[in-house]
Amino acid sequence: MKLAFMGTPQFAVPTLRALHASSHDVRLVVTNPDRPAGRGRKLRPPPVKEAALDLGLPLLQPEGVDDERLDQALREADVDAFVVVAFSILPDRLLAIPRLGSINLHPSLLPAYRGAAPIVWALFAGEQETGLTTFLLNDRIDGGDVLMQETVDIGPDETAGELEARLCVLGADVVVRTCDGLSSGRLTPMPQPRRAASRAPKLSKTDGRVDWRQSTQTIRNRIRGANPMPGAYTEWDGRILKIHRAVIDPASDQPAEANLGRTPSEPGTVLDITTGVTVATGDGLLRLIEVQPEGKPRMAAEDFVRGYSIAPGIRLGLSDDPA
Repeated sequence: MKLAFMGTPQFAVPTLRALHASSHDVRLVVTNPDRPAGRGRKLRPPPVKEAALDLGLPLLQPEGVDDERLDQALREADVDAFVVVAFSILPDRLLAIPRLGSINLHPSLLPAYRGAAPIVWALFAGEQETGLTTFLLNDRIDGGDVLMQETVDIGPDETAGELEARLCVLGADVVVRTCDGLSSGRLTPMPQPRRAASRAPKLSKTDGRVDWRQSTQTIRNRIRGANPMPGAYTEWDGRILKIHRAVIDPASDQPAEANLGRTPSEPGTVLDITTGVTVATGDGLLRLIEVQPEGKPRMAAEDFVRGYSIAPGIRLGLSDDPA
C-alpha cells in the first residue's frame, strides 16, 4: 500500500521505521518545521525528520495544515492512505485525498480517553490497563471508525514516560497490521462503541500539583501520571519541590499517629525522614523516593534529607492550600 506518513515527536518514530521495513511504500513523510530549543535556542529538528532523513525518505515540513505545499505534495504522492501519529488535526480537504482514508494511532482503547494526553489521564485515574487503537480520521476528534485495538497492561509502578515508551513500540506493530488488513480488504472499520466516551484534554503545569488532602493512592497516581511532564510538584519552604517517584508507605493502612507516635497530622505534614520523606495524606502515608528542589537536579529523597532543611513537622503544600 502506498502511504504518506505524518508525525512529529519520538512517539511516532517507531511506526515510521516499522512501515519503512514492511511491504508498504512510504512515499512522503510530513512533519513540523524545526523549532528553537535548549538554552541556546538553536533550531532543533523533530525526531520524525531525523528518522526520515536516516531512512532516505522524501520529507516535507509545511508551516501548518493550511500550507499550500502540503496539498500539492500529498496529491502528487498519489498514496492510498495517510498514516497519522501525533500530528495536527487534518482538515476535511486533506482527509478527502487518500482513497482508503487516513489511519490514526491513538494510545487508548477508544472511546476512552479521547484527546491530547490519554496516557497521562489513564494513570491519573488509576487504570490498570490501557491500549492502542487504530481508526479512520473524520471530522470528530478521535471519533472515527475503529480498525484495530489491542489491550496493554499498566505496571503498578509505571510512569507515563515509561508507558509511552512501551506503547510507541507496540503501536508500530499495530499500525503495520492495520495497513496489511486494510490493503487486503480483510479489515472492516467498525463504529466506536456507544458507551460514554471519556476525555483526556491537553495538560497544563497545574495538572501536576499535588493536593495532600487526597488519598494516598490518588496522589501516587498523580505523581506517576505527571512523570515526566508536566511534573508533579508541591511547595516546600516557599519553593517548588518536584516529586518524581513515591511509594505508599507500608504503614499507610493504619492511622499515622499509631505508627509514628504522633497526634493526627494535617495532610502534607512531614512525619518521618528515616528512609526517604514520609508525608501524611488525606487517608494515610506516602513516602517520597525521588525529588527535585527548585533549580537543582533530581535526587534521591535520602540525599535531599541530608542536604536540605527538612524535618518532621514541616508541612508541604502550596501557599493557597488551607492549613
